[in-house]
Amino acid sequence: MIDPFTLALILIVALTLMGASVGLAMIAGSFVYLIFKGFDPSIASETLLQGLFNNYTLLAIPLFILAADIMNIGSLADRLLRFAQALVGRFRGGLGHVNVVSSLIFSGMSGSAVADAVGMGKIIINLMTRDGKYSKSYAAAITAATATVGPIIPPSIPMVLYAIVSDQSVGFLFAAGMLPGLLMALMMGVMNYIMARRHDFPVDEVVPMRDLPGITWKALPALMLPVILLGGIYGGIMTPTEAAAVAAFYALLVSALFYRSVSFKDFYQALLGSARSTASVGVLVAGAITFNYVITRENLPVSISEFLGQYELSRFWFLIVINLLFLALGMVLEGGAILLIIVPILIPSVRAMGIDLVHFGVIVVVNAMIGLITPPYGLLLFITANITQQPVGRIIRDVWPFIIALLVALMVITFVPDFVLFLPRLLGYQG
Repeated sequence: MIDPFTLALILIVALTLMGASVGLAMIAGSFVYLIFKGFDPSIASETLLQGLFNNYTLLAIPLFILAADIMNIGSLADRLLRFAQALVGRFRGGLGHVNVVSSLIFSGMSGSAVADAVGMGKIIINLMTRDGKYSKSYAAAITAATATVGPIIPPSIPMVLYAIVSDQSVGFLFAAGMLPGLLMALMMGVMNYIMARRHDFPVDEVVPMRDLPGITWKALPALMLPVILLGGIYGGIMTPTEAAAVAAFYALLVSALFYRSVSFKDFYQALLGSARSTASVGVLVAGAITFNYVITRENLPVSISEFLGQYELSRFWFLIVINLLFLALGMVLEGGAILLIIVPILIPSVRAMGIDLVHFGVIVVVNAMIGLITPPYGLLLFITANITQQPVGRIIRDVWPFIIALLVALMVITFVPDFVLFLPRLLGYQG
């Protein structure tokens, strides 16, 4: 007779291939496991409810999603883009640099790669492809690549998910992502410069320096959002969940009252959109909580730790194996599934190797973000392909240089833990 755990895995894979969401597939697989093991299936419901209602941090996710949706319907993105263009648009391949800088700024507000690609991405792609300055495939590729910075620079929805499964501080995880996010942006800026020289991309319209104060002033209310957000968290005024609520309220306040760019209809559509996105994430979290009970019953984390212990891997080779594993998983799984399913299995092994869990969290999230632009799954590739109406294969061809740049950044992040943990330690982290 087939093992119940194996049967559950087969069912999850089969349902996923048939088009079901990963979350629903995991719930179905968990119920099948419990039934074939002779357990009361209501255990799954009890585990699910306890996991959802006992975790206050989960509330941050829908609030950050709502804040991003409100920013996308207002004129914040336009003003931030103009500010970025004034800063770096004067260099060769300037609009590519604008793409990097605008994503870096927007990432300090949304916490979502998809929100960055859909919101700011649409505007910058249209700007880059106007008059044929850049090919549509290159504009799509660099937009997909720069959107990966979104969940690394705080706030970050994937960091919140990692905090839930690893029992680490959201605030320290946010701090740990700041320097790696800047490094990723720098690497993509360097790669854009190399590509601009190779393909002779134009020098774009130069904004006079005398106009910079006025442009900065107009963008200042939007630029203040990450300052308020992070200042509140690290100043001890707000928890990350409360900061998410403040971010959503501030985005609405600035868009509706200061910029006067949001109608009631727009706000209603933002609420609907954020509700759909939250439901999608909620189902994934629910499925992961349920399936993690199955994983615990099977004692899988300990078994994996013992299996890896047989090979007596050094920390260096363990991290190499972990990166290769997550990069491979990123090609076929979405980041949320990796964080909620795979990470809990590996945490005992990570602890046994003496690897700091905050540092490990940044490694995992960066890998998951690279997965968003890696074929064949590459969600951001499909989003930008839809925006530009370009074949995904053509965008993949242009995105490879940026994947290489991000892999170089990943190696620094992986093997220089002091670089990642510098800011958290300044803020009192003892790891």
